[in-house]
Amino acid sequence: MRDLDLTTLRLFVAVCETRSIARAGEQASIVGSAISKRLAQLEETVGTPLLLRKRRGVVPTPAGETLLEHARAMLGSVNRIERDMAAYAGGVRGHVRILASASVMAESLAEDVADFLQDPAHRNIRVDMEERVSPEIVRGIREGTASIGLCWDAADLEGLERRDYRSDHLAIVAHPSHPVAQCESVRFEQVLDHEFVGMPALSAVQLMLAREAAVAGKPLVYRVLVSNFDAALRVVRAGLAISVVPAEVARPFAEAFGLRLMPLTDPWARRRFAICFRGDTELSPSAQLLVAHLERRASD
Repeated sequence: MRDLDLTTLRLFVAVCETRSIARAGEQASIVGSAISKRLAQLEETVGTPLLLRKRRGVVPTPAGETLLEHARAMLGSVNRIERDMAAYAGGVRGHVRILASASVMAESLAEDVADFLQDPAHRNIRVDMEERVSPEIVRGIREGTASIGLCWDAADLEGLERRDYRSDHLAIVAHPSHPVAQCESVRFEQVLDHEFVGMPALSAVQLMLAREAAVAGKPLVYRVLVSNFDAALRVVRAGLAISVVPAEVARPFAEAFGLRLMPLTDPWARRRFAICFRGDTELSPSAQLLVAHLERRASD
């Protein structure tokens, strides 16, 4: 297969997203016939049809859907390369990319990174952070998408270097009128008869909760599904359901709005987080400095 042309891939993505060669041409300021010619050459290169022409536009074939996924990933990498190189051109001499779980992001990472960047010795280092679920963090570090990952140490970190980071304690948060709100602490099995607020299904916490519910022989019933802790706590505040969240994240919200926070007594409810990376020799000097700083903050 000949090398794929990035401009053609960008046009292919635009056509798939707009479902129209004409609209994609308007966005790129290119005539539709030129796009059609590029797409025909792309189909010839990959050896299979990528688009189905219909009366109201075009849609990707199964092969086109697959190429669309790869093209978005490739173009995302190209955009990061361009941004990183622009940063160096602007004077940045170090760049570290971090993938972190929602719990780590919500609890302590932003403050720890801000403290690192306030050191005058680090003024020419740029740190980017992106929230991911634990499996995606581990995969991203293995594939080289980022230098450093921070996630629950229960994740599969085989083949990666790891350092200890901070810890937290999972708890039930409930509206004061909820039946479980009178407890000081609870076991997870005790609250499984109630409805929950759920977060991303692939997150380490949600996978673990589903497993523990199965062990207890009870269903885990979600009344509401949200994407972040803030939304989950707002649902709890409305009295619609209870939620399992890190006490460190929920405590300020609970104190401000009078919610009840009950630590889970299950052994797995106390979690440690890990800093993971591919190896000391593969970390840039800037990334090595940041890892050492995060370790110190955790030990403090």
